[in-house]
Amino acid sequence: MINFLLTLCNDEEGQDIAEYAVMLAVILVLVVGTIRLVGTNANNVFSTVASSVQ
Repeated sequence: MINFLLTLCNDEEGQDIAEYAVMLAVILVLVVGTIRLVGTNANNVFSTVASSVQ
């Protein structure tokens, strides 16, 4: 039983998956934040252009 627990603690295969999941989450947060920022700025630019055209 002790050998099994030591093997389980020393097993590093699951860490790779967790690291990829964290990287993916960070990338998704950055992409969503960038899209929201660009979308808001684009909306303001189009509103300004539409107001000046009228």
